[in-house]
Amino acid sequence: VDAFQAWCGPCKTVVDLFQKIRNEVGSDLLHFAVAEVDSIDALEKYRGKCEPVFLFYARGELVAVVRGANAPLLQKTILERL
Repeated sequence: VDAFQAWCGPCKTVVDLFQKIRNEVGSDLLHFAVAEVDSIDALEKYRGKCEPVFLFYARGELVAVVRGANAPLLQKTILERL
């Protein structure tokens, strides 16, 4: 989940990375979503940050958090969690 604030917008530069990995591993294993933290109370703790936050869930549980648009770290985290 790309958790973003309305004034900053979702991290468009990382969307291509997610799509590339999803095409490589299969669409059944990896799902990508964006969430505006200003309108979701459960994501309130991610408000007021000037960097994107990527939340990784497996079986409904938060399993990893990556702060910032660090493509190598995001790719590593995705592949490790799969």
